[in-house]
Amino acid sequence: MTRASTTSGADAPTEATAVTATSVDSRRYVGVVVRLTRFARRATGHTRTVASWLARTVRPPGALVIVAATLGLLLGIAFGWIEWMVGGVAALLLLAASVPFLFGSRSYDVGLSLSRERVVAGEDLTGEVVVRNHGRRVALPGRIDIPVGPGLVEFGVPLLRPGHTVSQPLEIPRMRRGVVPIGPATTVRGDPVGLLRREHAFADVHTVFVHPRTVDLPSTSAGFVRDLEGSPTRRIVDDDMSFHAIRPYAPGDSRRQVHWRSTAKTGTLMVRQYEESRRSRMAVVWSVDPAEYLDADEFELAVSCAASLGLRAVRDARDVALVSGGEIPRAVKGRRREIRQLPAPSPRGMLDGFCAVRQYEHTMPIVDVCRLTAETRERLSVAFVVVGSRVPLASLQQAALAFSADTAVVAVICDERAHPRLQPMSALTVMTVGTLGDLSGLLLRGVTA
Repeated sequence: MTRASTTSGADAPTEATAVTATSVDSRRYVGVVVRLTRFARRATGHTRTVASWLARTVRPPGALVIVAATLGLLLGIAFGWIEWMVGGVAALLLLAASVPFLFGSRSYDVGLSLSRERVVAGEDLTGEVVVRNHGRRVALPGRIDIPVGPGLVEFGVPLLRPGHTVSQPLEIPRMRRGVVPIGPATTVRGDPVGLLRREHAFADVHTVFVHPRTVDLPSTSAGFVRDLEGSPTRRIVDDDMSFHAIRPYAPGDSRRQVHWRSTAKTGTLMVRQYEESRRSRMAVVWSVDPAEYLDADEFELAVSCAASLGLRAVRDARDVALVSGGEIPRAVKGRRREIRQLPAPSPRGMLDGFCAVRQYEHTMPIVDVCRLTAETRERLSVAFVVVGSRVPLASLQQAALAFSADTAVVAVICDERAHPRLQPMSALTVMTVGTLGDLSGLLLRGVTA
C-alpha cells in the first residue's frame, strides 16, 4: 500500500489519498478458488446423478455382487489370496454380463386404452395395450408393468422386429369403489439373475371412477314428499299460496291481503293468513366414523344407500345436501367441528364425488354431524341419516332432535346380519336394511304408511 500527499500552499490542509494495489499472486489465488468451487459444484451434481441412476438400476442382489467383486479384488491383490481374486473376477464378469440386458428400454412405443373410465363397483374393466418397436434394430423380449391403483399388472413383450406391433388385452376384474389411477405403462429391462433393472415410464395415465353400487328408487318415495314444487308446513305467514284462515287487521299488514267480504260482514278489517309453502329440501347424512360400523363391507353398504338416495333426489331435481363428517386433526379433536359436503351438479358428478368417500379415524360422531347439518341447512323437508349397526337407537333419537319439528327424519341402519324392517318411532322412522335391494321396498312401505 502506498500513500501520496498533496499540498496547496504552505498553510493549506494536507489531503491523503490511499491507493490499494492488488498483486498478481492474489488474483491468481482468487481465480483458483473460483475454479475449484465451480468444479466442486459440477462434481456434486454429477455424483448425485450417478447415485440416482445406481439407486434406480442396481437391485439388492446386484449391490451384493458389486460388494463381493470389490472386496474380492482388493483382498486378493493386497494379501495374494487367489480364492478371493477368483471370486471377485467371477462377480465382476457376472455383473458385466448383466449390462447388455439393459439396452433397448426406450425402443418401445406403448399405448394404453380403456373401454370406459367410469364403472360400478364389482364390475370388470377391459382395455388394450399396444406395443410398437419404433427403433431400427430388433427389440429383445421384455416386460411392461402397468400400475392399477396399489396393484400391478405385468405383460410380457416378445421379440419385435423394427416397425412391428403387438397388442394384448387388459382385464381388471371386480374393481372396488374409489378413484383408481391406471398407468403409466413402464417398460422394464433386466437380466435373468435380477442384478440390474432399467425402467422407462410413459406419460399416459388414466383415471377411472369406480362408482358405488346403487339401486333405482321410486320417485314418490324420495324424501317421503310426493310433490316437486313444495308442500305446506305448519308455519303461518302473511303471504303465500296455501290459504289457512282469516284474522283481524294489525298495523303493518299489507292492503293486498285484506279480505273485503269478511270485512263487510263483520265491519272490521280482516286479512288472510297462509300456510308457508316451500320447495322440498332434502339432506342425506352418513357416518364416516369406523367405530360406528362393523366392518368395511357394512360401510360400503351405507355409501351405496346414501348414493342411491342422492341419485334419486338429483334425478327428481330436488334441492339435496349430501353431508358426511370431515377429517379433524387429532390435536384439535373435540374442539373443532367439520363436515364435508359433496357437490350434486348432475347424477354423474354426484357419483364421481361418492368415489372419494372414505372413513376417518378422527371425525365427529353422527349426532354431531346432524347438529352441524341442521345449523347450516335450514328449512329441510326430510333428512336421511345413514349409519352402521353399531349406532344405538338412543343416538339416532338425539340426531333426529337436532333437526326442526317440520323435518321428517328417516334413519337407515345398515346391518348385513339383520332382516329388513321398518320401525316408526316418535321423532323418526327407522329402517334396517340387510342388502341394497331392501331400501326400495322399505321406502315404498314407509310412503304407504
